[in-house]
Order: sequence, then structure tokens, then C-alpha cells
Amino acid sequence: MERDEAESVLLDAGTAVDGQFPLLDAAIACAVHEDPGRDGQAVRDLAAAGVQRLSARLKIESPEEALAEAMAGDLGLAGDLLTYEDPANADVISVCERRKGLAVSLGVYYLHAARRCGLTLQGVDFPGHFLLRIETEEGPLALDPFSEGRVVLPSELTRRALHAGLTPNVADRLDRLMAPVSDRAVLIRLQNTIYARASAVRDYARAERAALRRALLDPTDHRPWLDVAAAREGQGALAGALEALARATTLDGGAALAARAQRERVRLRLN
Repeated sequence: MERDEAESVLLDAGTAVDGQFPLLDAAIACAVHEDPGRDGQAVRDLAAAGVQRLSARLKIESPEEALAEAMAGDLGLAGDLLTYEDPANADVISVCERRKGLAVSLGVYYLHAARRCGLTLQGVDFPGHFLLRIETEEGPLALDPFSEGRVVLPSELTRRALHAGLTPNVADRLDRLMAPVSDRAVLIRLQNTIYARASAVRDYARAERAALRRALLDPTDHRPWLDVAAAREGQGALAGALEALARATTLDGGAALAARAQRERVRLRLN
């Protein structure tokens, strides 16, 4: 698959309604879009093996135990503690090869296997660290795919929330801390991470690609185009930045004051 083919897959995914979002295929397309020419079949094979192992374990283990053992124990998926900032950690093809990555890229494999096995598992947009929410007979539990799928206790959720800067009255609200998000939001969070890391090291070409993927995954949101514009401006592509800002303004119905101000600033640089 090449970059234009990957963009086509992401464009189709962007039109999918929640509940029918092709998470695994879209995640593979994101990886190929970043580094074209690679084959995503190994990802599909690993994901299928996860479904097999989870299905077998569910016959003798609780859902949360079966999921953790299948993904971390059988497939060997775990968080990358030693080279956390490595860009490969945010790429599901590289995660397949290395068996380690970020919580959200690992979470793609967890979500795929759980859905195929009839479990109710959803992503949680927890501040500072992606988590998973699994429904059990005793109620919802938080799982950490970065820490081999272990259960995160409510007290630990509160501690993490406080550490992330949430106020105590919010950090005690487990219903808010464990609010589930859509699969689309899971993949967009991964692209946000790539964008932020690339921008921090002034790799504006990579930042542009990540922002463009967000725009394709959620074609109604004007904000990714603001980031596309910023990344293009960082590369000196001012005409392209203006084009992206025009897209943002159109999508937001002209209400994005930041987009208009940024557009005027870029326009002045062109004159």
C-alpha cells in the first residue's frame, strides 16, 4: 500500500458512523501513510492470533484476566519503557514487529480482539495516559495496556488524575475518569500524540502528516486543518498553509477566530 491508497482508506473511514468504524484497517492505513510501501498483513495475522487466544482463554478465565493474558502473555504486547519516545511506538506495524509500543497503539490490538470475542471494551481518553474500560458482571474496570493489561484500581485512577493536574472534585469522579470514547477518537488520539512529538522536535513534515490523518478521520472537525497549516508554515510552505486555513474556516462556518487571525498573519508573510 502506498500513501495515496492509505489516504483513500482513511477517507472512507472518516465517513463511517460510530459503531462501524474500521479501527484495525484504519490504524494500518495510518502506519502506511507515515511510512509507505509496507504490508499490513502481519498486523492482521497478529490481531487474528489475539482473537484465537482470547477466545480460548475466555472459556476458563474472567474477561479481564483472559484479555490481559492473551494480549500480554500470549502475544507479548507491552509498553516500551526503555525507548518510550521512539516514533515506532505509535505505529501498529512497528508494534507488531517489536511487540511493544504506546498504550494507545497497543490498545488497538486489545479492542480488536475483544470486539471479535463479544466483550464490551472501549477506549478511555484518560488525561496523560490512555486506558481501556471493560464491562464485567461486577461493573466496569479500567485496564492499562501499557502495563500488560493489568487492572487499575479506582484509588490509582484518582492518584493519576491528580498527578495529571485535575482538581480533586473531578479526580474523584470515576464516571468521568472512565468515560468511554469512540474507536475514531482512539485513533485520533494516537495521531495527536504523533503530531505533538513531531512538533516538539520541529519535524514539521511528520507533524503535517499526522494532522492530515486526523483531518481525514474526522472530516467535520476544523481543528486538524489548523495544525496542518502550522506544520506547513514551519516548513516554509506558506501557500499550503493558507489553503489549510481556508479549509478550517470553511468547516467552522467562519467562526474560528484563531483560524482567521492565523490566516492573516500568514498572508502578510507572503506579501
